[in-house]
Amino acid sequence: MTNTQEMIVVGRLGSAYGIRGWLKVNAFTDAQEGIFDYSPWYLQVQGQWQEVKVANWRQHGKGVVCLLEGIADRNQCEQYVNCEIAIKAEQLNELPEDEFYWRDLVGCSVVNTQGYNMGEVTGILETGSNDVLEVKAMSKDAFGKRERLIPFVTEQFVLEVDLQGKQIKVDWDPSF
Repeated sequence: MTNTQEMIVVGRLGSAYGIRGWLKVNAFTDAQEGIFDYSPWYLQVQGQWQEVKVANWRQHGKGVVCLLEGIADRNQCEQYVNCEIAIKAEQLNELPEDEFYWRDLVGCSVVNTQGYNMGEVTGILETGSNDVLEVKAMSKDAFGKRERLIPFVTEQFVLEVDLQGKQIKVDWDPSF
């Protein structure tokens, strides 16, 4: 059992596949097979994190399936259907100095080139063409905004990301 604060959800197990205990995997990683780069996994079973290891995995159609260690048949794997798959934060790969994980941006304040504090990043939306910062505006926003959506397009709108100072500098009109 592990502290929930340090867990990062990277996927979800789907339905059982076949009679030998395999499970479908819905990976949240960029490439779906990238989820298997992490070991061990932690599954949330009835509100508790349990450490598990993948014994085997393979492509299946457009998706992937896996067999967990210690599972021999469909009945044994049923307890893991629809469980979240997580890893510990320290299992993430180190990134080059100019790169970061999206989760690192949540909580950063967003300031425009004129020094106006637009609020705090609460999430990132994946739109397909480019990701978008969800920014919760300050309680007394001068422009009456509650939330701003700012495209995460570097050098055009996002000028600088300072993870140490927890601040993102943007070229964005506060009235948008």
